[in-house]
Amino acid sequence: MSWRILLIGAATSSRERWSKADSLEELAALTATAGGEVVERLIQLRPKLDPATLVGKGMVENLRSTCRRHHIDLLILDEELTPTQQRNLEDAIKVRVIDRAALILDIFALHARTSEAKIQVELALLEYQRTRLTGFGVEMSRLGGGIGTRGPGETRLEVDRRKIEQRIAALRRDLKKIDRERAVQRERRSDMYRLVLAGYTNAGKSTLLNRMTRADVKVSDQLFATLDPNTKPWALARNVNVLVTDTVGFIRHLPTQLVASFRSTLSEVLDATLVLHVVDAGDEQMDRKIDAVNDTLCEIGAGDKPVMMVFTKIDRVFDDAALKRLKRSYTGAVLVSGETGQGIEELRTELLRRVEKRMVRRTFTVPADRLDLVSLLHDSGRVVKEQQLKGKLRLKVTGFRPELARARSRIDAALRA
Repeated sequence: MSWRILLIGAATSSRERWSKADSLEELAALTATAGGEVVERLIQLRPKLDPATLVGKGMVENLRSTCRRHHIDLLILDEELTPTQQRNLEDAIKVRVIDRAALILDIFALHARTSEAKIQVELALLEYQRTRLTGFGVEMSRLGGGIGTRGPGETRLEVDRRKIEQRIAALRRDLKKIDRERAVQRERRSDMYRLVLAGYTNAGKSTLLNRMTRADVKVSDQLFATLDPNTKPWALARNVNVLVTDTVGFIRHLPTQLVASFRSTLSEVLDATLVLHVVDAGDEQMDRKIDAVNDTLCEIGAGDKPVMMVFTKIDRVFDDAALKRLKRSYTGAVLVSGETGQGIEELRTELLRRVEKRMVRRTFTVPADRLDLVSLLHDSGRVVKEQQLKGKLRLKVTGFRPELARARSRIDAALRA
């Protein structure tokens, strides 16, 4: 049986009320992802938020009666609550209260599958809960028991700040070890052109990755279905290969604890040659979500990375004029469908054009009878010209600088032997 949930938003002006309604719509989608049933949504218009309860005494009374009338199990506020506000609301309404950040953390805990994701989520949860030890009482003695209380493996926690600090320190050490391992992996593939798919959660990044690379990454119509980066090779042309990485989705007001904990995962963005900003072409909140992704990229230090806009799910957009407007508004953008493959060749062509700008041309001369060396050059890049010269072959090869440098070293070593 799903939890019955009441969503609350606070707006300080009539204009803000409309954007708050959109935010509550997203909060409802988050709640559904967590397994809850949204029974009612309320927005309070209040020029100044109450420091004690955020929503004010009158609204607290309204919430208490609404919770009784609709048998509400959990109340979720769209705004971030202080520990004192959370405790005051729970004492007054007699129903468990969490905020948007706690809900997002809960979803990450629900979707964590790998050991790395579980470590990152548990660290974020502990960082969030550490400030809420006072007043939570027995509720903090365990993780598990409903939305807003989940944790990796349903691990029991002692309500003891010292022990939590020790656990946080241990998790940070584990993440540093993982970060070092990731750095080694990135170093091994540092010669390759690296694309990173970044975008709002549920924008279609995993579906696009599967279409581009013929991968078999799990695709789900849920928020934050992907927590671990998936890296796959994609052949743009013969001997022109790039690496494509799918990353965790972004969202407005992503909890700072998650950004910090997932820094090793998000570092894939920092090492990217090009960021493909993936956007759902049919999303009515497109502009706000684009801004949210840009803000998050800046927050993790990737604000100056080269970015290419990729609008997905165009098979669900039946207004050709709307698609044309996107093309006009975002110069250089590509419109694709990861589901049907529409636009993928255009994306491949545009990326190949960008990749070739970073390639160099080198000339090699090898004995005509050394077919092994000729084959090596064909494997190292694209042979654009081949010329016979008195028992020798002169080949002009276009490729990536490190790959051609390695080919030259191997040819020199082979000829000296």
